Amino acid sequence: MKKMRVLAICAIAVLATMNVKAQFATGADIVSSYVWRGVPQDRTVTGNPSLGSPNIQPYVSFTTGGFTIGSWASSSFLGNVKEVDLYATYAFSSAFALTVTDYNWGFTNSYFNYGTGTDHIFEATLAYTGSEKFPISASVNTMFLGADKKPSDATKQALSTYIELGYQVTPLVKVFAGGVLGESNNYLTTSAGVTNVGIKVSKSIAITDKFSLPVYGILGTNPYAKNAFFVAGITL
Repeated sequence: MKKMRVLAICAIAVLATMNVKAQFATGADIVSSYVWRGVPQDRTVTGNPSLGSPNIQPYVSFTTGGFTIGSWASSSFLGNVKEVDLYATYAFSSAFALTVTDYNWGFTNSYFNYGTGTDHIFEATLAYTGSEKFPISASVNTMFLGADKKPSDATKQALSTYIELGYQVTPLVKVFAGGVLGESNNYLTTSAGVTNVGIKVSKSIAITDKFSLPVYGILGTNPYAKNAFFVAGITL
């Protein structure tokens, strides 16, 4: 953990001295409920999905060249969901990128505890975003370090892996399907299975002649858990 933090600091220091164009960005989504890869994050203590509650999901990022670092978070209006994530992405091209994410949604310990009993989970993601002529996207996401432990043996990493494929039907409509390769506490699975199938439809609502409000709706199902969900979102 300490080595990773040292490497991250060194990478930021090197990038700060490079003569490349840098850009900051920030924004937020407001969603009717928080569903991640087909799994509702507003759950009861038993792990069963509840009806969900609205969440605000802000982000901030810094990009220089093909490298981006940032933070993404989610907080429920009812106060029963709290998540603060950090990530670093390197884009090899306009279509391929590698991301390392530091998730934290546990908050049973100090946020800065990266040692024994940490709530942090590190995940590596290799993503292909497709192109206008070939609008197929794909990603492989594997948790490799931290609190992602095997349900049967809490001393070993579960290496929870989620794979997703997507197809951009139109610029505003996308269909997707994703699943987990094995048992995982984070995906509430005891074996491999499809956990996330759905469609996302986006739209821009004109408020004035110069301002439009991006909105979207996601209709999906988790075949493994035999659940369905609908999420409405506004991007600010």
